[in-house]
Amino acid sequence: MKISYRRKNSRLGILGGTFDPPHKGHIHIAKIAIKKLQLNNLMWIITKKNPLKKKPHLTTKKRIKLSKEITKKEKKISVYYLDRKVKSNNTFELLKYIKKKNINSKLFFLMGSDNLLKFHKWNNYKKIPKIAKLIVFARGNYSISFLKSKVAKKLQKKDWKYINSKKINISSSLIRKIW
Repeated sequence: MKISYRRKNSRLGILGGTFDPPHKGHIHIAKIAIKKLQLNNLMWIITKKNPLKKKPHLTTKKRIKLSKEITKKEKKISVYYLDRKVKSNNTFELLKYIKKKNINSKLFFLMGSDNLLKFHKWNNYKKIPKIAKLIVFARGNYSISFLKSKVAKKLQKKDWKYINSKKINISSSLIRKIW
């Protein structure tokens, strides 16, 4: 499992989460990020459990398998599970680990605007933008509330970029309700 892109000026995107389950909305934002940010590669990092959410519905193994299936036609997307290597499911620790392996790369951390509303609850949240630029995607009704939030006002504009793209009306929680 190679996670190093040592090419100078490489642009590496990171989309982390439980992916419980992965869906076309994840692919949609991944493709937009690759194009708009001119990414050389995008890492899907599956975590065993989000510390701010309930236990995932699907096993980690199943979520990794489904993520690999849904991304198999996407040449620039690779799926990883790094909780054991990083010895944490903490985003800050994950980004430090990836940066150490990719010294010459510029990192971009992708997230939905709903996640940024809770960003102040993340461990070392103030240090995350020092490692990776935050790329915030519009998500449902959260977009307006995010832009007016305390978190958006506290972050320096150079540390994040807001992407307002066509929204896909799908989410992992919606899929789980249908099951």
